[in-house]
Amino acid sequence: MTDASFAEGREAPLRLRALDAEDLAVISALVQDAVFPLGEMRYQRRRRRFAVLLNRFRWEDRAGAEARRRPYERVRSLLVVEDVLSAATQGLDLSERDTVLSLLALDFAPGEDGAGRLTLTLAGDGAVALEVECLEVSLRDVTRPYVAPSGKAPRHADPAPGSGSGASGS
Repeated sequence: MTDASFAEGREAPLRLRALDAEDLAVISALVQDAVFPLGEMRYQRRRRRFAVLLNRFRWEDRAGAEARRRPYERVRSLLVVEDVLSAATQGLDLSERDTVLSLLALDFAPGEDGAGRLTLTLAGDGAVALEVECLEVSLRDVTRPYVAPSGKAPRHADPAPGSGSGASGS
């Protein structure tokens, strides 16, 4: 893997925070198609924090890569959720720590007084549900971008009327 865009100082690593559903939609779009081994997820009950170190496709750089005819990029990013009261998984074998997961979306279902449920939807019918006291999610790039190993941008099939969206990742 080779270093990419940050080398010339044109861009800075992303550092974002979501405190409402509108902000979360931005972070969700940026982490779509991120991949990570199951072992990179951590729920720290005492600190009330959930974190995952993921390999994020740089959607914000896709048009630039295509315009300059250079390879697509990924970057290691830390996704952190604060004020987590409980965590549950669906469709995951937690003993299979090397299983590579693909993140499709982040969704927030508000409850009372700012609390609610944040769901990380994964490819293959997997999910992580986090009950939160309030919505506070951060995304921070922690490495330099690198050439996407597949050399391709993730593709998404157009959903048929009345069905969910399909996805195939890189």
